[in-house]
Amino acid sequence: MNAVAKPSEIDVSCRLPLLVLFISAAVWLVLGSLFGFLASLIFHKPDLFSNSFSFSYGHLVAARSTSFLYGAGIQLGLATTLWLFCRLGRTPLVQPILVTVGAATWNLGVTVGLVGIIAGDATGFESLEMPRYAALIVFLGYLIVATSAAVTLHGRRERSLFVSQWFLLAALFWFPWIYSTANLSLLVFPVRGVTQAVIAWWFSANLQIVWFGLVGLAAIFYFVPKLTNRELHSHYLALFTFWMLILFASWNGVPNSAPLPSWMPALSTVGAVLTLIPVLTFALNLHGTIEGKYSTLMAGPVLRFVGVGIFAFVVATLMNAVSSVVQVGQITDFTWFVPAKALLNGYGFFLMVMFGAAYYIVPQLIGMEFPSAKLIKAHFWLATVGILLIVLPLAIGGIVQGVMLQNPDNAFLKIAKVSLMFLRLSTLGDVLILLGHLAFIFNVVGLVQRFYQARAAAAFAAATAEIATVGAKA
Repeated sequence: MNAVAKPSEIDVSCRLPLLVLFISAAVWLVLGSLFGFLASLIFHKPDLFSNSFSFSYGHLVAARSTSFLYGAGIQLGLATTLWLFCRLGRTPLVQPILVTVGAATWNLGVTVGLVGIIAGDATGFESLEMPRYAALIVFLGYLIVATSAAVTLHGRRERSLFVSQWFLLAALFWFPWIYSTANLSLLVFPVRGVTQAVIAWWFSANLQIVWFGLVGLAAIFYFVPKLTNRELHSHYLALFTFWMLILFASWNGVPNSAPLPSWMPALSTVGAVLTLIPVLTFALNLHGTIEGKYSTLMAGPVLRFVGVGIFAFVVATLMNAVSSVVQVGQITDFTWFVPAKALLNGYGFFLMVMFGAAYYIVPQLIGMEFPSAKLIKAHFWLATVGILLIVLPLAIGGIVQGVMLQNPDNAFLKIAKVSLMFLRLSTLGDVLILLGHLAFIFNVVGLVQRFYQARAAAAFAAATAEIATVGAKA
């Protein structure tokens, strides 16, 4: 058996491909925030882009979703997966150049998809807006990265598996399954009628609840014990969480208002409610790990991001379970409550945990600390307050909107005017999140720049010293 690799050796093998993934994700975060901000402005000034086909509200929302989900979210998840596979397996990354090519291919596919969306080629399916010609490039890029990740896990030098590796391995295979199935069923060999809507709901839920859940929880199960210097309370509870999440969360997505046979929305409701089981076991495991001392989750910048992600995960799952009940769904469906719930899960939970992972992993790869600790703190508060200013107004506004819609005497224009106040607050949240993303990209790019400048200066000094030595001998 090969000897266990040193952490420095592991980080060197991961450096190039992971930096490409992290920096690319940071760029897409800024672009996604810009698209989201422009889309929110339309509610305040409806004629802002009235003469622009490309910058219509539908195109901007689809571009924002694609930037966040595929440009940022999945790339951050893949970078975290690769690093955890290497660190937990105590082995260098297999074929880092191939992973870099895969990351470049992925970004090419997302770029082509985004251009296609702006040009009017969006598919119209939630979380799957990229046209089929871009989806093929994206899928190829993912397969290249995932192949290296799978081979790295197989060749690990630490044979026992930590629970995080279970979650990440499942996520590694989950995405190509759901993505290929959705694209084949909706775009390549499209099914008919309402079956299209069912598959689209199924894909969106499996991406944003199952895939994000698997990767996000894997990171939490690694970073919380490590950074608090405690053992994971129960591996068995963690594995129970793993199986329950896969079993029940994949049923989610179909609203009770869908024009489908009643058993389909009912089954989705059962899945949403039963998803509370893995959340409960996760909370119990975390409580035992930190011994009930929740203040430890604010002990450092990484734990702060992870702590907010943990809270958002629990609340988002509760919101999803409650709103899946028929009596509640009659009020919350077709309102701003739905995007509030999705943003809390996708951004409040997943991306916040990934930010924490990035702030821990990138300095490990480079061997240097971030140039500005204040920017990290600023990013945390901007993101946290931004999430609150988006989720709370939209959730409350959605409930108000839904209650007013139940009364046929309320004119729709009146309901829209009442909702405008909540949308103005959410626009402020969009601005804060954009500023947080700028802080993130400045910090990451600044650190990488310092590292390569130092290497270039060292190489130049060594070269000039050698020339001087040769000249002196001559």
